[in-house]
Amino acid sequence: MYWAEFLTIAVAHLFAVASPGPDFAVVLRQSVLGGSRTGIWTSLGVGSAILLHVAYCLLGVALLLAQSPSLFNTMKLIAAAYLFFLGVQSIRASLGLPQKGASSPETVILSPRRAFALGFLTNGLNPKATLFFLALFTVVIDPNTPLTIQLFYGFYLALATFIWFAALSIVLGRLQIREFVLRSGVWLERGMGAILIFLALQIAFNAS
Repeated sequence: MYWAEFLTIAVAHLFAVASPGPDFAVVLRQSVLGGSRTGIWTSLGVGSAILLHVAYCLLGVALLLAQSPSLFNTMKLIAAAYLFFLGVQSIRASLGLPQKGASSPETVILSPRRAFALGFLTNGLNPKATLFFLALFTVVIDPNTPLTIQLFYGFYLALATFIWFAALSIVLGRLQIREFVLRSGVWLERGMGAILIFLALQIAFNAS
C-alpha cells in the first residue's frame, strides 16, 4: 500500500545523498587522512544524524523551524560557523605538512568517538538536510501514513545514508587511492579547507 510513497522517498534520497556537500567533503577528508576505519565511523555519525532529522520532523519541530525564519536562520549560522571552523582547522593543519606529498600516507589517528561526532554534527547541523526532511514529511509523506511506517522510512534513510558513505570510505580509504590523493600533500588539506569554508559562506549568505 505504501510502496509508491517509499519508492519516491528512496529515489529522492538517492539523489540527495549522492550530491556533493558537507557530508561528502568530511567523509572524503577523513577517509583519505585516517583510512577506511575512520571514514566508516564518520559515516556512522552522518547516518545516525538522519534519525535526528526524522525525530524532529515527527515531533513537528521542522514545521516550527519553517514557520520561524529567525530560528531557522540562527540554525543556518550555527551550521555555517561549524563548517567554517572545520575549514580553518584543515588549512591550519596544512601549514605543518611538507610541500611535497609522501610516497605512502601517514594515517591521522582519530578516535571512533571523535570521528562519529564529526559526522553527526556535520549532518545534524546541515540546514539543507533540514529542508530536505521537511519536504519529505510535509509534501511526500501522507499525514495519514501510520507512525510505524514513517519510522520505517526514517530507519531506511539512516541505514541507506550510512551504507553509501561507508562504501565511499572503503574505496577512498584504500592504500593505493590514499597514496594517489596524498601525493598532493599540503594541497589536499587546503583544498578540503577551502571547500568547507565555501560551503559555510554559501549557507551564511543564504540566511535572510
